[in-house]
Amino acid sequence: MSETICAIATATGGALGIIRISGQEAIEIASNIFIPKNRKQSFAEMHNNYTVFGLIKDGDETLDEAMATKFQAPHSYTGEDSVEFSCHGSAYILNRVIQILVSKGCRLANPGEFTERAFLNGKMDLSQAEAVADLIASRSKVAHKVAMNQLKGGFKDRIAELRKKLLNIQSLLELELDFSDHEDLEFADRTKLISLAEEIKKEMESLIHSFTSLNTIKSGIPVAIIGNTNVGKSTLMNALLSDSRAIVSDIAGTTRDTIEEPLIINGVEFRLIDTAGIRETNDVVEKLGINKTFQVIDNSPIIIWVVSAPDILKGESSGYDKEITRIFKKEKKLIIVINKIDVLSNDESKEKAELIIKELINKIYKSDSKIEYGCKTKQVSIIMTSAKNGKGLGSLQKELSNAAHIDETAPADIIVVNERHYQALSKAVINIKSVIDGMNNHLSADLISQDLRETSFHLFSISGEITSQDVLNNIFSNFCVGK
Repeated sequence: MSETICAIATATGGALGIIRISGQEAIEIASNIFIPKNRKQSFAEMHNNYTVFGLIKDGDETLDEAMATKFQAPHSYTGEDSVEFSCHGSAYILNRVIQILVSKGCRLANPGEFTERAFLNGKMDLSQAEAVADLIASRSKVAHKVAMNQLKGGFKDRIAELRKKLLNIQSLLELELDFSDHEDLEFADRTKLISLAEEIKKEMESLIHSFTSLNTIKSGIPVAIIGNTNVGKSTLMNALLSDSRAIVSDIAGTTRDTIEEPLIINGVEFRLIDTAGIRETNDVVEKLGINKTFQVIDNSPIIIWVVSAPDILKGESSGYDKEITRIFKKEKKLIIVINKIDVLSNDESKEKAELIIKELINKIYKSDSKIEYGCKTKQVSIIMTSAKNGKGLGSLQKELSNAAHIDETAPADIIVVNERHYQALSKAVINIKSVIDGMNNHLSADLISQDLRETSFHLFSISGEITSQDVLNNIFSNFCVGK
């Protein structure tokens, strides 16, 4: 890490551009090209964490008027001497400054190299470093809160607590191993050790479960919009997005492939997936689209099933029971949208259409329980809409938000959203189960200690205390340059 690195840390095209420098010669190199204005001191002589206005010069040529901030080790992001230039956002200016810095002895930074140095210099553990990338990539309020919590050390502290408990078990077992020939010594009750190991296993399984159930926070919750042809699925999607994303026409089978778009409601990102209309067809391409629709249903925890109010009143509801039975078998959250209510003549017609759908649902459930309008009885909600003129969209958005089961307090909890952490915890659970089995079967302390060490190893790998260079290269190569 002796080399001094530099990079442009902001996207092109903005009013301002930031250039970062880090390394042993960062302050000296910056002083060679930056002259503080109206000050007798050089930049190198200025106080730490001090920002000053001045000129960036290439010999006698003034390239820009800029602000420069000086950070002396270890009080910087990387833990090294660092400098940040805040320049005008001209691509020409920024690239010229980088060229000058390289000519003075800097090297262009690799993707994520500033954060990698922060990790290697002990400014953060590896899980916090990975949270930096998650924070930059966050596209919703919930994803932002989860990343911030991890960056502040919430996950790090949870792992540290688990390791502390493991160490307690291991030290007691190894004490038993070291002094096994002393018959007069009383060792720890293994029943209590088993109880503590069970507690550790339960905590790790809880973290693993959070990955399986809430990892969609990062990528968005899939929502399949399904139904027969010409019921208004694409119109509904366009209305929710306030954009003409999906092609709309009166020709049945217009949508032949899935169309996916993000929608954020109350800080939660959903992935709306418009699908091909479900009907009997001899068209080979349309059949492929319909098969894909059923794949999307299988992979989406929330289903918006769109039906046409006029079709329902005409008795044209063939195939609905087949569609809805498939959904119920998968235990999905189902939101039934009775669409096109704008063409109905009166409220009585709306009530009749809703009643027909409720009767169909009760028939499939083989239950007489009433499904009330807009409620979540048996995982079903019914919303009346006119996608064409926007009626009922607010109620639909509210129901989607309720279906996500993510409230404002959820991000305060520790949630595993990183595949590497998930894999490490999964392996640790296998080892802690072996520890529990070993103690229950009265195995010797040395055999049990080996499984305890393996459990600790996997937890150490999360924080980065035991990590290969290949793993580090893989993690930081996915960062943007300048971070």
